[in-house]
Amino acid sequence: MNAIHEVIEQYFESWNRAFESKNGEEIRGYFSESFVGYWGNSEVEQPMVYDRDYDLETVLAQYGDARKSFEPVSITERKTDEEYLVMGTETNVVNGVPHPAKCMFVWQKENGSLKLRREFIELEK
Repeated sequence: MNAIHEVIEQYFESWNRAFESKNGEEIRGYFSESFVGYWGNSEVEQPMVYDRDYDLETVLAQYGDARKSFEPVSITERKTDEEYLVMGTETNVVNGVPHPAKCMFVWQKENGSLKLRREFIELEK
């Protein structure tokens, strides 16, 4: 299970580098070919749905001084060393203001590497 901890840490580090460079290619490298994400908060009726080809550069350009961190609450191995369900809190600190979100990630082995297959992010408001 150590590999999943490492890939989660590396994934969030890639986000922090992308906040500086405004280039999302390293982040996309963690996405499965079949990646799909869902983002919402209490003010939206339906979550936004996006895939691996969403305009990540436009999202990154919206952030000034930003950092992203993740605190896992649970990691469940669903197939021996093949798939993990990860739940926890992601916090984006933007211009000094924290924006926590509850998250669930599904990481799955694809061509020998763990890739992010699905993510569900619910911003706390």
